[in-house]
Amino acid sequence: MPVPKNQKELLQQSEEGFEKLHDLIESFSPKKQGSDFVPGTMNRNIRDVLAHLHHWHLMLLNWYEVGMNGEKPDMPAKGYTWKDTKQLNRDIWKLHQKDSLQKVKKALSDSHEKVHGLISKHTEDELFEKKRYAWTGSSSLATYLRASTSSHYRWAYNLIRRSSKSV
Repeated sequence: MPVPKNQKELLQQSEEGFEKLHDLIESFSPKKQGSDFVPGTMNRNIRDVLAHLHHWHLMLLNWYEVGMNGEKPDMPAKGYTWKDTKQLNRDIWKLHQKDSLQKVKKALSDSHEKVHGLISKHTEDELFEKKRYAWTGSSSLATYLRASTSSHYRWAYNLIRRSSKSV
């Protein structure tokens, strides 16, 4: 998928990825939606994958809020560096083990809408100008938004599709 070059493309790719993921999940029976994948992946079922997406939305929303207030956000999360992403993802997985699939679906839908709200409220320059905000470093705001939406949705779609074939 080409890198979005404007707000419309960023929103469109995000929405299309979210809908494609949703449609894939809803094509499964409720039993299959709740089934575990074959061993070998940390995210052992659809709930785990969706909780992962939701949690990364929450982290992005926090980075944004802290960063836009002129402060330096803890990225990726307090107590973690980017080199610790595997451990962070394991900790996210542990955090959501008692959540129901329905709760996670709703939470993901809500956080997806919040991220879309951020995209919608910014101009092209605010989204795509690199180094515009100190907290995004040498990247643009759109880079972070894309990573947390369309790119992450594509990862989730592929993982669920691949893993569901063996369930």
